Amino acid sequence: MSDALFDLDAYLARIGYAGPRDASLDTLKALHLLHPQAIPFENIDPFLGHPVRLDIAALQDKIVASGRGGYCFEHNLIFMHALNALGFEVSGLAARVLWGQPEGAITARGHMLLRVEFGGQTHIADVGFGGLTLTAPLLLGPSVEQKTPHETFRIVEADDHFRLQAGIGGDWRSLYRFDLQPQYEVDYSVTNYFLSTNPASHFLNSVIAARAMPDRRYALRGNRLSIHHRGGRSEQREMATASELADTLESQLGIIIPDRAAFEAKVRQMNITEA
Repeated sequence: MSDALFDLDAYLARIGYAGPRDASLDTLKALHLLHPQAIPFENIDPFLGHPVRLDIAALQDKIVASGRGGYCFEHNLIFMHALNALGFEVSGLAARVLWGQPEGAITARGHMLLRVEFGGQTHIADVGFGGLTLTAPLLLGPSVEQKTPHETFRIVEADDHFRLQAGIGGDWRSLYRFDLQPQYEVDYSVTNYFLSTNPASHFLNSVIAARAMPDRRYALRGNRLSIHHRGGRSEQREMATASELADTLESQLGIIIPDRAAFEAKVRQMNITEA
């Protein structure tokens, strides 16, 4: 994957990183923490019927220059470009989402994550999984509990794949299953097109947004905002109007809505709020 057009300085400024530019585990951890705090997860473009482009110029224009967020392909592709530019050995993987599904479900390969190699050890990086986005890379180890700045995670090996699980409320819950088969830009382009244009895609039918903050997580689905504080306390509230929903996205999640009037009209059309 070529990074000739990637503006590393601009990306690092976008996430607020001013540390060493070496391909070390400390640098990876720092970047992995800052990225999901600075760049929100959001599906405003597919929700409004706008195309989601994954080429490097489009990613930089949207996420870096325009201060926008995006969903998994956008997050992890631009993160991959940044890691490549810093000299990391990184490749793309694909996952089948299990969150909200039965453990035995076979879903499409609809999610992107990254494989990063250090001294013969494999790490998993993922800055684009919505309300449970990792805030640190994970060592690909056998069921080892790994604490991050937010939740504790583990990677469980099961037959021909791995499962990423989060410790939530005393239980282990699976986020997704993945294997180590390398994926390429064309693979992501096909899946991205389906998820951003197919009428059955949840990215077209609801508003989905999230952001990790130092002491909490924000996760929004439809008109319900969940705030999960570090330490276990959570709270929820519902937005009754399209205007209130837009205000919440802008003020609490730091999301720039490209066409607020069109967004509010679509929210009302889809009956996501009462008014």
